Amino acid sequence: MMATTHALAGVVLALLALFVAPEAGLAVVLAGALGGLFPDFDLYAGHRKTLHYPVLYSVFAVVSVAVAGLLGTPETVTVAVFLSAAALHSVMDVAGGGLELKPWQGRSERAVYDHVRRRWIAPRRWIRYDGAPEDLALAGVLAVPSLVVFESPVREGVLAALGISAVYVLLRKPLVRVAERLVAVLPSGVIDHVPDRFLDGLQ
Repeated sequence: MMATTHALAGVVLALLALFVAPEAGLAVVLAGALGGLFPDFDLYAGHRKTLHYPVLYSVFAVVSVAVAGLLGTPETVTVAVFLSAAALHSVMDVAGGGLELKPWQGRSERAVYDHVRRRWIAPRRWIRYDGAPEDLALAGVLAVPSLVVFESPVREGVLAALGISAVYVLLRKPLVRVAERLVAVLPSGVIDHVPDRFLDGLQ
């Protein structure tokens, strides 16, 4: 799924946390958005493996939520939201497409790496690929609670995320064609540093 979809899901978690700990304020909203984005920081270094931990993040999230429930401080709530958003991101990616340059072709059976079982989890393809129309629809649904409850600057951030999502959906497939052309003309020394999925179809 799109990074923006994950960020919006994290903001929804933050919204739920604010009902319990309103004093956490804007920090918990930022934690939700950043936690939702964080796993995708491995985009060019072992994507969906290096920073994606569907099992371990979930365990850490449960523990952090328990600690936040006991202590109730803004700091513990913020950490719990960050870890919960990162866990949700990793689990949500299982519902999407596989790890390949053209996930709409449905050839890859690698969605997210499970470090506990040391194997890849197969994609469910309920959201066919990141940037699919249904991905945008999900982002829109996730944005609604925040648009209703929050005011500036969160509302503007949510609207910006939706705008970026819409543009990405329009450009998703054309961007792949551009990437293929660029990879085709790169010198061999540079090709060695290009993630494998960008070489899909060029081998």
